Amino acid sequence: MKVIFLKDVKGQGKKGEIKNVSEGYAHNFLIPQGLAQPATEGAVKTLDNQKKAEERRKEQEKQDAQALAAKLSELTVQLRAKAGEGGRLFGAITNKQVADELEKMKIKLDKRKIVMDEPIRTLGVTKVHVKLHPEVSTTLSVHVTEEK
Repeated sequence: MKVIFLKDVKGQGKKGEIKNVSEGYAHNFLIPQGLAQPATEGAVKTLDNQKKAEERRKEQEKQDAQALAAKLSELTVQLRAKAGEGGRLFGAITNKQVADELEKMKIKLDKRKIVMDEPIRTLGVTKVHVKLHPEVSTTLSVHVTEEK
């Protein structure tokens, strides 16, 4: 009997997969547990439509990320911090501070997307890597000036 898996079933199939299983297994276990449904013509069409909608949504997310990447690559974030001799900061500039400053500029970006190996500890311009999407990343300039 052909069924469409509604959830992942270990050893049988993954969500959205169409497979042949024994009729008893389908009627006695998979269907009553809500793990699968019979693969009727209508159910298969619905599954195809869901897959197409998911692909369109993912493509739209990627395009949005690319547009934001283009905007961020031209942008310079200005931050002020107290500094000592030689341009060394008292403390450090973290990805949270950069995200907060971007939010003031009306750009909403999660701090976890701003990738810093270590916090910024010196004055001047630093390039920071920003990972917006699994396939889209860019660099952002962070200019740290001395607070007077």
